[in-house]
Amino acid sequence: MSVSHHLVDPELIPGLDLIPSIDLTLEALPHIRQQMLDFAQSRGGASMAGVTTTEEWIASPDGHAVRVLLHRPDGLAPDAPALVYAHGGGFLLGSVDMVRTANQTMALEAGCLLLSVDYRLPPEVPYPGPLEDCYTVLKWVHDNAAALGVDARRIAVAGESAGGGLAAALALLARDRGEVAVIHQHLIYPMLDDRTCRATASPYAGEFVWTPEQNQLGWSCMLGDLSGGAVPGHAAPARAEDLAGLPPAFIAVGAIDLFAEEDMEYARRLMRAGVPTELHVYPGGYHGFELAAEAAVTKQAHQLSIAALRRGLSNRAILP
Repeated sequence: MSVSHHLVDPELIPGLDLIPSIDLTLEALPHIRQQMLDFAQSRGGASMAGVTTTEEWIASPDGHAVRVLLHRPDGLAPDAPALVYAHGGGFLLGSVDMVRTANQTMALEAGCLLLSVDYRLPPEVPYPGPLEDCYTVLKWVHDNAAALGVDARRIAVAGESAGGGLAAALALLARDRGEVAVIHQHLIYPMLDDRTCRATASPYAGEFVWTPEQNQLGWSCMLGDLSGGAVPGHAAPARAEDLAGLPPAFIAVGAIDLFAEEDMEYARRLMRAGVPTELHVYPGGYHGFELAAEAAVTKQAHQLSIAALRRGLSNRAILP
């Protein structure tokens, strides 16, 4: 059964024209990545007014260096909150350069130091590589909070799509390792469940932008040898059996996004585990619908997201 455009919010339809149709295959992956890099470079790398962006390379425990962009609003108060951010791209695509402007805007509006992680991508580096890169940055900002001018008690994680899945996994990993107290997880249409691409999906989800077939490829590359077998919760957060003790969560997704049902189920499980959870499902919203920037639903989603992020960042963890 095919979904027709009448299910899309009319104001969001112009956004579909801004999203190129991608024949996502392993063979085409290098070319697609280069196209995305060229596009990012064509937009320039200067900071927007009011935000200063710097680059760091952070040594990981296994000896490689993780690239991270630090977006700091001008005049940020001492002991400000910090936000570790993972970009989207289905685990196969994307970079910190692609989300530079969006990250600068988020840092400015939320009043935080935002650390955007250029994690290694599958299939070259499958799980746990991308997650460990994010954890390296999380641990680094915690251990160097004073030098960075941030409060070690006010560190949150965030991401969109595949990056939202990594942020959820990062919250789980931080809880289980007990080294960093994360105060908030901000998940924008997160990619949480490898089983979505094999289960019977709603006929009203996944037609636009990110399809079940693309999802299958992304997850198979992320999981590598684990694909089709026993998948740990740190790889696919929806698989985690115990969600108790996780930081408060914000989850937002469009109603015709492929991830709508898995995101709603994760929110339900968080609430049942006693985790304060805010969930928004936007009628007529496809994956990445915020590209239709002038649509009323996009503006509403943005305002609610930033408001929730500011509330989340205002909390303070109790450090050991």
